[in-house]
Amino acid sequence: MRYLPLTQPDRAAMLAAIGASSIDDLFVDVPEAIRLDGPIAGLPGHASELAVERHMTALARKNMSAGDGPFFLGCGAYRHHVPASVDHIIQRGEFLTAYTPYQPEIAQGTLQMLFEFQTQVARLLGTDVANASMYDGSTACWEAIGMARRITRRGKAILSGGLHPHYVSVARTMAKYTGDALDVAVPALSAETDLEALIAKIDGDTSCVVVQYPDILGRIADLRPLADACHAQKALLIAVVTEPVALGAIKSPGEMDADIVVGEGQSIGVGLQFGGPYVGLFGCKDKYVRQMPGRLTGETVDADGRRGFVLTLSTREQHIRREKATSNICTNSGLCALAFSIHMTLLGEA
Repeated sequence: MRYLPLTQPDRAAMLAAIGASSIDDLFVDVPEAIRLDGPIAGLPGHASELAVERHMTALARKNMSAGDGPFFLGCGAYRHHVPASVDHIIQRGEFLTAYTPYQPEIAQGTLQMLFEFQTQVARLLGTDVANASMYDGSTACWEAIGMARRITRRGKAILSGGLHPHYVSVARTMAKYTGDALDVAVPALSAETDLEALIAKIDGDTSCVVVQYPDILGRIADLRPLADACHAQKALLIAVVTEPVALGAIKSPGEMDADIVVGEGQSIGVGLQFGGPYVGLFGCKDKYVRQMPGRLTGETVDADGRRGFVLTLSTREQHIRREKATSNICTNSGLCALAFSIHMTLLGEA
C-alpha cells in the first residue's frame, strides 16, 4: 500500500502559503557546499518493485533462518510452530489496539482477552492469580524479587546457580538502585540441583529464594522442600519458568507451594523475532495480589446487567499511585499476550 498524501498542486499551494518559490527554499540555511546536487554516487538508480523484491529475496537467501535446519539455540528463546490462525486472529477489529485499554467501553475485546490470558497463565503456573503480562521473563523475575522485598520488608535474595544467567544479570543491574543484596550461587555442571545448598543459606534476613524450573540445564526438582524451608523463615519462594510448554508435562511450581511464579511466554504464540518483543508471565498467591506489579483485568457487569471487563488493579506509576506504585512497568506486552492467549485457546485444555 502506498502512502502519497500530497499531489503537486497540494505542494504548490503549501509553498505559496509560506512564501517559498520551491522546496529548495526550505533548505537555504544548509551550507551550499554540503548540499547534494544530484543522486548519491555509488547507489543504484530507480528500480521496479519487482526487481527490488527479487534482489532483497536473493540477499535474504544468504541467511539461515531458525527453521531451515536443526536448531540447538534457545536458553530462554525457543522455536515452536505457531499456527497461521494466530496471526490472522490478532488482526481482528475486536483487538483494534492491544495497547493500554484506558477506555473500557471501546476496549472490551482487548480486556476480555487479557482476562482470559490471566486465567490461562494462572492455570499454567498453578497460581491463584496472574496479571495482564509483563515485558519479558527477565524483568518479571526482577519484579518478583522487588515484590518479595515489599512483602517481607527484607533485602536479601538468594539466587540459584541454575537460574538463567541473563536473568541474573538483569537482577544485578536493578539491585544497584534498590540496595537489594543478591546471594548468587555458583553454577555447577552436575546432575543434581543446588536446592540443598540454597536451603542452608536461608536465614531471617532472606526475602526470597529464586530458582528456575526446569533450570538452565534442564534439571527438574521437587520444589516443596525448598518452599517449606523458605516459609519456615518467613521468606518467599520464587520459581522462574523460561519454557512454559514444559508445564504441559510436569507439575507446576504453584502446585509445589511456590509463592510467586514468573516466566517467559515467548514459546507459545510468539515467534523468535530476533530477540523480542516477548511476553512476561507473572502469577502469585491470592494473599499477595495487591503487591503484584503491572495490572489486572477483572470481570463485572454494566448498568444493564451485561457481562463486561475493566482494569481492576492498576497501581502503576502513571496512575494515581505515583511514587507508591508497586512497579515502574509502564505498559504491557499486550499484542504478544494476545498471541499467547489465542495459541493457548487453539491448543485447548489437556
